[in-house]
Amino acid sequence: MPNPGQRIGEYILDAKVGGGAFGEVWRAHHHVWVDQLVAIKIPTDPQYVRNLQREGAAIHGLIHPNIARALGFDPYADPAYLTMEYVPGTSLRPLIRPKTLSVNDSLAILKQVLAGLSHAHKSGIIHRDMKPENILINEQAKTLGYASPGMVKVTDFGLGKVASETAAQSIAYSQSIHDNAGRELAGTIDYMAPEVRSGGEAEARSDLYACGVILFEMLTGERPAGTEVPSDVNPSIPKYLDDVFRRAYTRLEKRFASADDFANALHVAPPPIVARPPVIAPSPGVRGGARQCPSCRGSVDASDQFCMHCGKQLVHTIKRCPKCGAYPDASDRYCIFCGEGLPVGALT
Repeated sequence: MPNPGQRIGEYILDAKVGGGAFGEVWRAHHHVWVDQLVAIKIPTDPQYVRNLQREGAAIHGLIHPNIARALGFDPYADPAYLTMEYVPGTSLRPLIRPKTLSVNDSLAILKQVLAGLSHAHKSGIIHRDMKPENILINEQAKTLGYASPGMVKVTDFGLGKVASETAAQSIAYSQSIHDNAGRELAGTIDYMAPEVRSGGEAEARSDLYACGVILFEMLTGERPAGTEVPSDVNPSIPKYLDDVFRRAYTRLEKRFASADDFANALHVAPPPIVARPPVIAPSPGVRGGARQCPSCRGSVDASDQFCMHCGKQLVHTIKRCPKCGAYPDASDRYCIFCGEGLPVGALT
């Protein structure tokens, strides 16, 4: 087991700042330049070395103000270790529970997270385990503001796309930094996109689904349930953020195309809503069976029951999951949120 004062590579361990059954994270200082601090990940179980190797391979070369940078890596040392940039402060999780984040602070944090993910995605790396615990907030954000450059950093790319397992298998294996593996696994699944939960391979847009859950949490202090939007829980939330959330917390083909698209949507509010009849006729000028919302004139799919831009109901009779209350597409046979079968006539 690592101990304070132990030398790991060029660094001397100071204090443990995180850990669980299989691995620990330590703050350490350089053995000569004592003011140079780093974070060092050390496996305490031989099986965790493999996860450490994955993370070292995934983040090699990822240099961005919003990604915790890898500084050194030796999976063959005794003990093996990964040296990373040290971020004084906390993870995002403690800021969510007391509901202390304002809307502006929440958006400032998410924009920096999305900037880091955009860089990773363009470099061919998918995070695959986005959650508040893997978002670091610099302690200077309290005085400089969350929008200041580099105040928010994404960390823990241990499940990056370099791994060969499916995301579900990797996450089950990766419970190495938490004391209660079962609880943490359940929490991780809450951020897992439907296509991954059903056994599919993760892609960049899978990270964006998790960011939608994180947005909901920052705005409300709770995780989304069923068909809730942020303003259902916190009425002070601007309505356009409900639409942004819907575009992240949805099936793959309707989700934001990229982290940049997600970030851009945080800047733009939709046009004013004008009352119109709920039934839509196909627009003659729109191809592929697409329609226009009668309220905001935004483009919607032929199977949509609600407008993804303004939330307007588009049909007389709504198809709804009888188990969790979600709104599937009219052609769906199973609910994408809970897996419940949808017999013909499962309408509200």
